[in-house]
This record gives sequence, C-alpha cells and structure tokens, in this order.
Amino acid sequence: MSWRRTDPVSERARFVKLWAEGHSISGLCRDFGVSRKTGHKWLKRYRERGEEGLEDLDRAPHDPQRIASEIEEVIVWARESHPTWGPRKLLAWLRRKKGPEGWPAASTVGEILRRKGLAQGRRRRPFGAGARHPGTVGSRANRVWTGDYKGQFRTGDGEMCYPLTVKDVFTRYFLECSALTGTSVAEARPVFERVFREFGLPDVFRSDNGAPFASSGLTKLTALSVWWIRLGIRPETTRRRHPEDNGSHEQTHRILKAQTARPPAWDRSEQQRRFDEFRLEYNEERPHEGIGNRCPEELYQPSPRRYPEYLPEPDYPGHYEVRQVQTSGQISWKGKMIFISEALAQQRVGLTEIEEGTWRVYFGMVEVGVMDEKLANRRDKVLPMFPV
Repeated sequence: MSWRRTDPVSERARFVKLWAEGHSISGLCRDFGVSRKTGHKWLKRYRERGEEGLEDLDRAPHDPQRIASEIEEVIVWARESHPTWGPRKLLAWLRRKKGPEGWPAASTVGEILRRKGLAQGRRRRPFGAGARHPGTVGSRANRVWTGDYKGQFRTGDGEMCYPLTVKDVFTRYFLECSALTGTSVAEARPVFERVFREFGLPDVFRSDNGAPFASSGLTKLTALSVWWIRLGIRPETTRRRHPEDNGSHEQTHRILKAQTARPPAWDRSEQQRRFDEFRLEYNEERPHEGIGNRCPEELYQPSPRRYPEYLPEPDYPGHYEVRQVQTSGQISWKGKMIFISEALAQQRVGLTEIEEGTWRVYFGMVEVGVMDEKLANRRDKVLPMFPV
C-alpha cells in the first residue's frame, strides 16, 4: 500500500491511528510504502502538535520581505538585547527562549538585521587565520584552563584597570574576570586562590609569556607558576607574538571589551559589576557554536581535584638526585654551582641522569632544563644549564 496522492493528510492520520491501535511501526511503514524515518517523523509531529502536526508544511524558501512582522520584531528585540551577537547565536537563543519552530534561516536573520540597520557585512578571515599552536588539547572540563589580562584601560575616575580573566577550554565556561590595579603576583594570587577554592584545580594552565604568568628567564618560572606546579598544575605558554595560540580567549576579550568597556565605567567597583553581569550572561545565556550552540553552564562541572588545605612538597622518584635551591637561585653540584631560577629559591628540585654527565632538571612534574657536566672546564665555578 502506498500514500494516496488525493489526501496525504488523511493517510498520515490513518497511519497514526493504526499505530495507536498497536500495529508495529515496521509493518506500517512497509504497508504504507514509506521509510521508518518518515514514519517516526509523523509520529513525532503528532505527539508534539496533535493532528495539526500532520498537515503539509510550507516548503517555500524564506524571504526576508515576507517574514511575518511579529517575527521580525522579535528578531530585532533579540539583537537590541544582545548587540554583539550574530544571526546564529540569536537564533539559538530564540529557539531556547521562544520555542524551536517557526524561525527563518540564519542568512535570512542576517538580511533582516542589515535591512534594519543593525548589522553590517562581516569581512571573511583569510584561509589559515584560525591555525593554533599544538598545545594540550582541552578534551574535557578542567583539562586546560586559559588566562590572560585584557588590555588595561582607565576608568572614568582616571584609575587604571587590568582585567584578569580565566576560562575553561572545553566548555568555554568563563571562570573569572577581576578588575585589578596591576599585574603583580600579590594581586593575582588571591584571585586564583578564590577560583581554585570554588572550581577546583585544572590539569594545565595556558597563558602568554607576560607577567605574572611567565618570565623571560631560562625556566620561564615565576612565583605564581611555581605555586601552580606545587598544586599539581602544569603551566603552558603560547608562542611569543602568536596570540592566536589562545584564540578562543582572545575572542572572549574582544567581546568583553565591546560590552563592558566602551565606554568604561566610572570606577573599578562599577566596572567589576559590569564584568560580573557579562560573565553571568556569557555562561548562562550566550550560545557557543563550538559546543553545539549550548551554554557553558550546561556542560561545566567543577574539578574533582580540590584545592588542598596544605601546599604539598614536590615528590621525586628514588633514583633522582634532590637539591634545595638557594636564595640566589643556584644549587650546589659536585663542588660547583648551577643557576636554576630565582623563582625556585628555597624549593627542592630533582635531577635524573639521561646519559653520562647529562642531567635533566625537574621541579615537580615540570622539566625546567638540562645540565651537561662535559661542557664545563676545570676552572668553571658555575655549570651551565640549558633550556628544554
């Protein structure tokens, strides 16, 4: 049996009626000459909308000139509520807020916004512009966090504001945005301690090479990254002059600046309130294409690695040679000195021999350099250490 061309709606209704009487979907699809996918589609529409769902749908292409005025009004309202969002984000948000059916295509929404003077054509990025440095993959929540300072600016009272931001790579969850007065470790560490206590510890923290995350020294370590390593967090830095290595974070900064700092607030307190409101919207309202147009809050869960009450000492295998770094940043080795890093003063490092006279130097799980005894002559008082 096949669909009767004279009245397909009646045939769909009969299909549903027979299914309700206990006939199997497989048998009905065979008798009516349709695929199982089509049969399930009609049943789904019937469950959602009753007999109205069995009517023929309008398959005419959407024309922005023909879109119902009330739909246009809702689209314009959504854009005015979220002026930095594009058509795809607006559609994903409207489908969650107003229901999944009845919306035009994203291209049609773009035409409506341009016609209303609410959008302009976007310049296409050149091929390859989205390339990323092959760092640690954020394969799950809390595998990789990223952090940075959004470019500093003055608030209305003339004071400088340095926004410190932290995100989870996998879920896009915006963990923190703090309006600080500078980039010192003294200001940054309490922020990170608060974030760690609330959300737990990541496995990897990726940042650029600027203070307070990294230094220009051989090991790149700072007091902040030394603290992270003792907590079991591995610091990871991007390539110098390659902001695209932290591309998702940089994009968030552009959006943050557009929505909260143009123009800036009168003072840091008001600016912080703007940051808090932005973070709430970013996590709970804003759809993200990279996670299937879901919101970060739908995916993110705090890390099972909780912030410890006592800072653990680094632990090394039994075959490692362990030395304590002096306040000068050096360790004593066979009557000579090796400069490691001033950031490691009073910390314990481990050395393991990889071949005769060549040693890898570790702080916790992080390799900080290589020391080669063969490159020193008898008069040398300081043995050189080389970067990894």
